[in-house]
Amino acid sequence: MIAVFLRSAAFECIRISLTIFFSVIALLTFPFKPPTRYRIITIWSRLVTWSASFICGIGYRVIGRENLPREPSIILAKHQSAWETLAFQGIFPPQVWVLKRSLLKIPFFGWGLAMMSPIAIDRADGVGALRQMLEQGRQRLAAGWWVIMFPEGTRIRAGERGQYHVGGAWLASRVKSAVVPVAHNAGTLWGRDAFMKYPGTITVSVGPPIESDGLKPEQINKRVEAWIEQEVARLGSARSS
Repeated sequence: MIAVFLRSAAFECIRISLTIFFSVIALLTFPFKPPTRYRIITIWSRLVTWSASFICGIGYRVIGRENLPREPSIILAKHQSAWETLAFQGIFPPQVWVLKRSLLKIPFFGWGLAMMSPIAIDRADGVGALRQMLEQGRQRLAAGWWVIMFPEGTRIRAGERGQYHVGGAWLASRVKSAVVPVAHNAGTLWGRDAFMKYPGTITVSVGPPIESDGLKPEQINKRVEAWIEQEVARLGSARSS
């Protein structure tokens, strides 16, 4: 346990240093086009993911990659950890997130996030937020970006289930995009708001795409939830024995 604590502390020092450094780099990418900004800024997430592997022993594998459609689509994923927000940038490039606008105000991290063309909505805006998500979601998909959403809305501890909100399924039904469900077990190594990072191999499982045509958002959402939760249970813990 002492070794895990020391490795976790070393990793956090590296992560914070990289975040501060790349926040400045991200601001300097402003004159470039979004794809170029993405390639530069995601060097940060790749370095942090690599650091988690090298220092803390957190590796990963991807199964079901053959299920990804040829055309960029909407990915609805389990949200257990900060790990997937980093690793997904390398697994599903190029991508944008649908997220709370308030995240852009976080010092350093938010500055870099703002340069990555997110769909940053004000949830309190109601209809206005939906209109923005629809307009920008359609634009991002047409430009060749994957749209990443976490239907539970916030990180959920491993072994627990949050409420699956229908926003991602609603967007897919409106823009006629396939939905790709993604499950993983990152939370068993790098938990929600947890300092300790445990060694092991995370499995990211990509499910068969769900075609939105002819389905109501609620039907899409239920299929996504059923597949993700069943797959998360099957994956179990990622910790090394």
